[in-house]
Amino acid sequence: MDLTLSQANIAFREEVKAFLEEALTPELKRAGLYMTSVFSDFEASLVWQKILLKKGWLAPDWPVEYGGIDWTLAQKSIFLEESQKAGAPALISMAIQMLGPMLIKYGTQQQQDELLPRILSGEDIWCQGYSEPGAGSDLASLQMKAVSDGDDYILNGSKIWTSFAQHANKIFCLVRTNTEGKPQAGISFLLMDIDLPGITVDPIVSIDGEVEQCQVFFEDVRVPKGNLLGEENQGWEVAKYLLEFERGGYSYYVALNKRLKMIKQLAAEEVTVDDVAFGDDPIFANRLAELEVDKLALEFVEHRIKASLLAGGNPGALSSMTKVVGTELSQQLDELALELRGSYLSPLQNHVLSPAYQGETLGSETGISVMNGYLNNRAATIYGGTAQVQRNIIAKLVLGL
Repeated sequence: MDLTLSQANIAFREEVKAFLEEALTPELKRAGLYMTSVFSDFEASLVWQKILLKKGWLAPDWPVEYGGIDWTLAQKSIFLEESQKAGAPALISMAIQMLGPMLIKYGTQQQQDELLPRILSGEDIWCQGYSEPGAGSDLASLQMKAVSDGDDYILNGSKIWTSFAQHANKIFCLVRTNTEGKPQAGISFLLMDIDLPGITVDPIVSIDGEVEQCQVFFEDVRVPKGNLLGEENQGWEVAKYLLEFERGGYSYYVALNKRLKMIKQLAAEEVTVDDVAFGDDPIFANRLAELEVDKLALEFVEHRIKASLLAGGNPGALSSMTKVVGTELSQQLDELALELRGSYLSPLQNHVLSPAYQGETLGSETGISVMNGYLNNRAATIYGGTAQVQRNIIAKLVLGL
C-alpha cells in the first residue's frame, strides 16, 4: 500500500483547496462546523449542492454520461478530506449517494431521464423508507404490504427512522409483494411521491430537541406498478446494491480528525479543578493520545480498503470492522468532549447552531455542539447495521462461525 500522492493528485488537492476557499461562505462553514450528526442544516446543504453542481463536482460516484465526475478513488478521498477540513456542510446523501447509483443500474430509461436530473438540481428531495417498527437491522422481516390491484399496488403499513422525511417530496421504499418462500424473495422496491393520498409524515422529536427522523404511515396508498425499480420481488437485490453505497461510502477517519481537532482546541481553552489546562493535564493527555492512536490505526485500515478497491478487490469483512471501530471510537471521543464542556452542557442552546446565528454563546463557542452531537451519536452504532450485526458478519467471514 503506497500512500504517496502523485504530482497530479498533489495539484488536484491544491485545486480543491482553492475552490473551497472561494466557494464556502461563513454561513456554509458554520453549517459544516456545527453538524451534530451525519446531516447538516437542510437549507445549507441545498445551497452547497447547487454550488457543487455549477462546479461540476456534485456526484463523484455517477458515470460522466449521467452527470457524474471522472475522478479516481484518490481524488474522491482528497475532495472528502479537504471538504471536511474546510468546514463544508454535508450533502443530503439519500438521493445523490444512494438512489442515484441505483437508478443508473436498475432504472428504466424513462426513470433515469425523469429522475436523475431532478436529483442533481435539488428539485426532488428523496428520503429512504427501509426500517419499520419491527424491522430494523433484520430488514428481511419487513411487513409493509403492497397488494397488487390491476396496474397499481395498494400499500399499507409504516416506515420509521426516515431521515428528513419532513423535507422530502419523494420516498423510495422496500415493500412486501409476496409472503411465500424466503422473506428476502418477496420484497420489491418502489418509488413514489410522499404527498400521495394516504401517506402521513409524523416527525419524531429527538432527545436533543431537534427533528431529524420521522415515522411515515401508509393507509391504502395507491402506487403505479411502473414505479417499481427493478423487477417485482427483486427488491432485496436492489437494496443490497444501495447498501454498498450507504455503508461503504464513508471514511470514518476524516470525521474523527475533525472531532479530534475540536477536542484539542477545547482542551487548550478549558481548565481542570486544579486550574491546569486540560491539554497540559497528563491523565487527560494520555486518554486523548490512546484514542488518537486508535484513530490512526483505523485510518490505515481504511487506506487498505481503498488499495484493495483500486486493485479490483473487495474489502469484505474490513468494511464491517471499520463501521464498528469508527462509530465506537466516535462515541468515546464524544464522552471525552463532554468532560471538557463541563457545566456548560446543561443549558439548551439549539438556536446558536443555526448557520445564520451571530449572537453570544454560553461557554466557549468551540464546544457548543458537543451535547447535541453526543446525544445524536448514540445511534451511530445502530443505524447502517448495528455493531452486533457487524460483529456477526466479521465472525462469519473471518472466523467461519
